[in-house]
Amino acid sequence: MAQFRFLLWLAYWYQQNEAFEFEWDIGNSQKSSKKHDVGLDEIESVFEMKMAVPLGRQVTPVVDEERLCLIGPTEMGRMLSVVFTLRDGRVRPISGRAASKKERALYEEISKTIKNL
Repeated sequence: MAQFRFLLWLAYWYQQNEAFEFEWDIGNSQKSSKKHDVGLDEIESVFEMKMAVPLGRQVTPVVDEERLCLIGPTEMGRMLSVVFTLRDGRVRPISGRAASKKERALYEEISKTIKNL
C-alpha cells in the first residue's frame, strides 16, 4: 500500500480552488471503473463536494511524477481514496477506490484537526 506525507499547500489548494478542471487518461479512467467499480463522475465529485481531506504526497513506492491523495465522500455517499497528479493546473486522476477502514479513520482524524484550526 502506498504511503503519503501531508502537505499544507495541498490542503490550501483544495480549499481555495473554486472549480476543478479534470484531464482523464483513457487507461486510468477505465481502470477505476473496472477494478474498483468507481466511475469518473464519482471521482470528480470527491473534489467538487469540498468535503475531502488531503492525505498528502506519495512517498512510497517512489514514482517519477508527484502523486497526491485525497480522501472524501462522493455525491453517492461513498468514501473514496483518490490518487491524482496535477498537470498544468488540471487534476489528472490516477485511481479512485473505496477508502479502507484505516483511511476512513484518517479522514475523521484530519477532519477534526482542520475544524479546530
